Amino acid sequence: MYVSHLECSKCSATYESEQVMQLCSCGGPLLVRYDLRRVRDAFRREALASRSPTLWRYRELLPVRKEEHVVSLGEGMTPLLPLEWVGPGVGIPRLLMKDEGLIPTGTFKARGAAVAASRARELAVAISAMPTNGNAGGAWAAYCARAGIKAVIVMPQGAPSINRKEVAVTGAALYLVDGLISDAGKIVAKAVADHGWFDASTLKEPYRIEGKKTMGLELAEQLGWQVPDVILYPTGGGVGIIGIYKALKELQEIGWIGEKLPRLVAVQATGCAPIVKAWSEKKGESEFWEGAHTVAFGITVPKALGDFLVLEAIYATGGCGVAVTDEEILAAQQMLAAAEGAFVCPEGAATLAAAIRLAQKAWISPEEQVVLLNTGTGLKYPETVTVDAPLLRPGESLPPG
Repeated sequence: MYVSHLECSKCSATYESEQVMQLCSCGGPLLVRYDLRRVRDAFRREALASRSPTLWRYRELLPVRKEEHVVSLGEGMTPLLPLEWVGPGVGIPRLLMKDEGLIPTGTFKARGAAVAASRARELAVAISAMPTNGNAGGAWAAYCARAGIKAVIVMPQGAPSINRKEVAVTGAALYLVDGLISDAGKIVAKAVADHGWFDASTLKEPYRIEGKKTMGLELAEQLGWQVPDVILYPTGGGVGIIGIYKALKELQEIGWIGEKLPRLVAVQATGCAPIVKAWSEKKGESEFWEGAHTVAFGITVPKALGDFLVLEAIYATGGCGVAVTDEEILAAQQMLAAAEGAFVCPEGAATLAAAIRLAQKAWISPEEQVVLLNTGTGLKYPETVTVDAPLLRPGESLPPG
């Protein structure tokens, strides 16, 4: 392992990595730092050809010291699909989608859970707790079960039923709260303080982001170590966009990609858009979003702990924030399914809705290569689709055409 230390993202204080750590003493999230000079000397791109198609192929840029501590369900190397029908139709001929719906547990949350649970196992964590809008809890419960760690999950009562079921079936202790993820977070914080549990909340431990960053590593590899012009990401807690930015900066430092970075776009819903609002006001942090509500439940995060890191990534790459309506999200979801055969989650569909709007404004030009991140399978959101099919009696004929 090439980890050198942990570093506070706010005050730059450093910590030794071989102990259980949560936040910096100043309250800032901790980031894993590597000895990238050693990585550059020891790790060659050619070595990837013989490695398994999982995120663990990038082990030199991951924080787990010993292979026996790795907890895996085969996560990683999700497809990068050309949107051959939708792209030209919306004025973005070089439109691609990285489809995280095919990963274990059905969403990109498996990446963070795999690496964080592996590292928690290595550090001898016995009990962990987290608040979730649903998918992160399902992934964390699954990987904790495989790691032998007891998981305590608190989610809003309004979370999709499939998320509640996957947490329950994997043996985690599930609690529902009559409120939002911010309310669940307060309950978890108190339990962590009272019982000394490991807090697996978004960015309250350093390792989930390391799993999420592998989306950026994979994307660069799939594009032949070039980067696209634009990446659109559905943003709630924001760990995915923070992780992709971190991955690309690390790839630059080891000399695997050039100076160009893609413009990063944080996509939110108009019913919960604190980061988009902060970006539009040129602020460094967001404000709590009152009355948050959207069909894209996974990005219903009124105030993200790492909002300043998301905004930093947007500003540094010349990106932007875009908020789209629930109507636009559902229309984009239907468009992707009908034209490309891809039934994506509403959060992923939001990125297409945002791309369409940016193309209409000429912020995205027709010659640019654009990547949408679909963060999960639409099968977890059956309520977003209504079916009105004619009922046939036995022996009746189908109409022509």
